[in-house]
Amino acid sequence: MHLFLTFILLLIATTTTTAIHHDYVKLQLIHIKPFKTPSDILLFDTHRIHSLHHRHSLKTPLISGASIGSGQYFAGITIGTPPQNLLLVADTGSDLTWLKCSACRTTNCTSNHPPNSAFFPRLSLSFRPTHCYHPSCQLVPHSSTHCPRPHHRYHSSCVYDYSYADGSTTSGIFSKETTSFNSSSGKTTHVPNLSFGCGFQTSGPAVSDSGFEGASGVMGLGRGPISFTAQLGRRFGNKFSYCLQDYTYSPPPTSYLVIGGGHDVVSTNNNMVQSTPLIHNTLSPTFYYIGIQSVTIDGVKLPISPSVWALDEFGDGGTVIDSGTTLTFVPEPAYRQILTVMGDRVKLPKLSELTQQFDLCFNVSGVFHTRFPRMSFELVGDSAFDPPPRNYFIDVAEDVKCLAIQQVISPSGFAVIGNLMQQGYLFEFDNDSSRLLFSRNGCGGGPRS
Repeated sequence: MHLFLTFILLLIATTTTTAIHHDYVKLQLIHIKPFKTPSDILLFDTHRIHSLHHRHSLKTPLISGASIGSGQYFAGITIGTPPQNLLLVADTGSDLTWLKCSACRTTNCTSNHPPNSAFFPRLSLSFRPTHCYHPSCQLVPHSSTHCPRPHHRYHSSCVYDYSYADGSTTSGIFSKETTSFNSSSGKTTHVPNLSFGCGFQTSGPAVSDSGFEGASGVMGLGRGPISFTAQLGRRFGNKFSYCLQDYTYSPPPTSYLVIGGGHDVVSTNNNMVQSTPLIHNTLSPTFYYIGIQSVTIDGVKLPISPSVWALDEFGDGGTVIDSGTTLTFVPEPAYRQILTVMGDRVKLPKLSELTQQFDLCFNVSGVFHTRFPRMSFELVGDSAFDPPPRNYFIDVAEDVKCLAIQQVISPSGFAVIGNLMQQGYLFEFDNDSSRLLFSRNGCGGGPRS
């Protein structure tokens, strides 16, 4: 997928405690610059495990970086002893958390690496490589059988080789480290034994220096057992939530990623909260699938067969909700219907040429109060996700608005509800109950029209 916009999750770790029930970690999300992120093109998935039940959680603020031309989200992590601070791409479409690593062993390592651009394992007292015979080593992919004969077993580390669909790769040593989160009260929470990939080799457009724009790795937030959320969920609760504020606001409002139950508005029983099951795809267990039953525009149901949205017996198709993908992608039959109806209902001059790879764009020069059609996704569980038009009709140039929806190219590909479509909603991914809860309340500032 080629994305013209991406959102970068800058998680500035600040652990806090709710006044009533839950401890949680709260991380701040900030836009920086657009780039291609691995969450859109992941190939490898890991196996899901059963969760443990806890009442603690982690919470982090999210800030839009639209004012500086951003699209994706970065995540800040404090790791090692003494601590080293790095920025990671926060990715709900992959499991492995990995960092660019350097073998430098001196305190003056910045000649080859700019500050905060890589992790230096030799400078950390708490860094521990995972042995290749350890069971957790089986949770990451390998390029070949890499363990030596048994009498050499205590000298061999777990070597991983992680690949993405565009050919990007990261390889290195699967390891454990201590991470730290600072609370608003000044206390520090230490999380020992975080499993991650210490990447000594990276290649490809998704993980290159030019594509990463300052990130030092990926924070995997998927459903697999080695994901960042799964590992911290064992201590803070097997759920996480986020709200992406409107990127067009200036200054951009603060949004938050919460690991645990810190967003109480979703957890409470009120009529503003809806839910839909999270579907488990055994052939792609990393992703958060939801079930779409139909689509309506201005209350009129489109003639789209439910099979267009369904997972098939080969694990293809279906719909993924992903904070790491900016645009929304739908199957070709649904795309044709949406494009046709939207084009008929919007009474504005259409542009004769395609703009920024969008197929439906309008000239809004001199128009101040244009009414755009309302689109709603009817979901499994008798719920409806009905974002406001500003979530899918976006400004791509002066006096130009385009429908920010594209079609899925591959016949075996899945639909994606991207982060532009999600703006203004609070989402909670409850893995214990396998359900997605969402609400127009809880983001701050009230619902948008």
